[in-house]
Amino acid sequence: MQYRIGIGYDIHRLVQGRKLILGGVEIPYEKGLEGHSDADVVLHAVCDALLGAVGKGDIGEHFPNTDKQYKDISSMILLEKVYKIIEDQGYQVNNVDVMIQAEEPKLYQYKPQMRFHLAYKLAIDEELVNIKATTHEGLGSIGEKK
Repeated sequence: MQYRIGIGYDIHRLVQGRKLILGGVEIPYEKGLEGHSDADVVLHAVCDALLGAVGKGDIGEHFPNTDKQYKDISSMILLEKVYKIIEDQGYQVNNVDVMIQAEEPKLYQYKPQMRFHLAYKLAIDEELVNIKATTHEGLGSIGEKK
């Protein structure tokens, strides 16, 4: 089988009045990510990486923020749909490596749940999913908690 690699990236503004969902896990925090869907940047980045690996565009092309059916949709559902796209192309996921950049909240305790969700939805062992979390040391919009 031919190996393909995709790279995904996503960023959303932190706002009051939204839940913070990362990697399919609701994380207690005073703010959440602004977006049309649940704004789960972890799953959005993974979706983009998978779509890119098989040459099928990006998440915005498949699930436009102008389409009401995707309003507040769980990104776990979007990941399921993306997985079906790559599966239909004859590919499977071999591993996933995710980098989360956030000053707050601390994410260490939530990483196992994120790994589980990704592994389950992508039909791979948890040991093939890696989640890293880092800060921006107070620099830029991420460091300023925006």
